[in-house]
Amino acid sequence: MSISIDPATGAEAYDLDRAHVFHSWSAQAALTPFVIAGGLASTVWDFDGKSYLDFSSQLVNMNIGHQHPKVVAAIRAQAQTITMVAPPHANLARGHAAERILGKAGPTFSKVFFTNGGADANENAIRLARLVTGRDKILSTYRSYHGNTGAAVVATGDWRRIPNEFSRGHVHFFGPFAYRSEFWSTSQEEESERALHHLERVIQAEGADSIAAILLETVPGTAGVIVPPEGYLPGVRALCDRYGIKLILDEVMSGFGRTGEWFAFQGFDVVPDLITFAKGVNSGYVPVGGVVISDEIAHEFDTRVFPGGLTYSGHPLAAASIVASIDAMESEGIIENARMIGTDHLGPGLAALAARHPMIGEVRGTGVFWALDLVEDRGSRTPVAPAVIGALKAELMARGLLPFVADNRVHVVPPCVVTPGEVEAALAIYDEAFTAVAAFAS
Repeated sequence: MSISIDPATGAEAYDLDRAHVFHSWSAQAALTPFVIAGGLASTVWDFDGKSYLDFSSQLVNMNIGHQHPKVVAAIRAQAQTITMVAPPHANLARGHAAERILGKAGPTFSKVFFTNGGADANENAIRLARLVTGRDKILSTYRSYHGNTGAAVVATGDWRRIPNEFSRGHVHFFGPFAYRSEFWSTSQEEESERALHHLERVIQAEGADSIAAILLETVPGTAGVIVPPEGYLPGVRALCDRYGIKLILDEVMSGFGRTGEWFAFQGFDVVPDLITFAKGVNSGYVPVGGVVISDEIAHEFDTRVFPGGLTYSGHPLAAASIVASIDAMESEGIIENARMIGTDHLGPGLAALAARHPMIGEVRGTGVFWALDLVEDRGSRTPVAPAVIGALKAELMARGLLPFVADNRVHVVPPCVVTPGEVEAALAIYDEAFTAVAAFAS
């Protein structure tokens, strides 16, 4: 790999950032951003030449890894052909991208509406559901994140929606989460059953005829990699069918290999009406997202105007990167690798890590999508203090691992191309960091 080593360039990048860049979700004065010089596959490096295992996948989107040569080449070739085609026109790369996505989604889907990212994918899925049902309300869970645009951020359940609640018609409910159950459950089966009862009572109390859609992350990601218990998603599908409600599954984070499936819902015996995607579809090499639309909903707009659009919808550079990414994932067995890594390496390795470190209250996940729920003690399940998370992040970085942390959790989310050797090295780093932080916490 080619590593750029130039501390002066790193210092310049840092100084320019602090002088001119306004960062998301942050108080600006306290920031000390990490400067990345380059990356390849599961590794990034800084301008001092130090390498880091990227077990954050940046924002859990680098599914195909950094600088995959086939994706880079496809973007370059498309740029040499034509760089921009407006949405009203047809473009070969755009058509192939939609075809590839639909081929992985399944036979009940027939169209793709392209967006610029995941947030506006959810915006447009919500719009589609409201238009075809003639209803207004959108139900979503408290433990969720759907994006930072008008309706998407209000559909979001975590604290970020509260300063931004300007969109109408949103109702929240509690989804299943057995480790921190809202339903006093003692098993996954009870958690699923009681969560479904709770959801049906919310539907009835809100008035089923007022509800356009239920919007769920198939596997809630930023909220904690909360894998739904068996029967829950089919149960939600049944409630939607019973009450005439559309089911939107947000696969922005969980799609395209993250869970070891092309789409996460394919592991849960459920088919939604609309799928939203972004992130892993091309690993963010060019900004893109979209809505996969069922045949039934798509036909609603055969003679009816869809009142929505985006200047960069189906941008040719993004479309070319999608085609190359999906083709590479297929030909190189990248989805299968993610599944194998989860089953054979990350799952057992993280369980063994938890056995050595009482701070790890629960390990949960699938594929290359895992979270460690950190607690003061396992009996009370009290989350560790923010200072502990800060110290753990520093220890991991010092040892050459770029982590993803959220609240009291460490999310273990490497690229889908990660190797068993890289997982072994990462597990050793986690082990050392937890040992160091246990001394700090005590």
